[in-house]
Amino acid sequence: MTTWQIVRLVAGTFILLSLALGIPGSPVFVSQWWLAFTAFVGVNLLQSGLTKWCLMETILRKLGVRPGC
Repeated sequence: MTTWQIVRLVAGTFILLSLALGIPGSPVFVSQWWLAFTAFVGVNLLQSGLTKWCLMETILRKLGVRPGC
């Protein structure tokens, strides 16, 4: 698995999980503040798309995960 695949998997998981925890109609609803985490992940994805730099990808490369898309 490459760094880009892991970043996308983690981002998608975080978004779906935070939506499940933040939407009042969800059976696992905790608090609407979880939607702020959804926004945080979205902002980070936007930032990495504009700057072509992602902190998580850098960390994964240092851990030995092969780069690529």
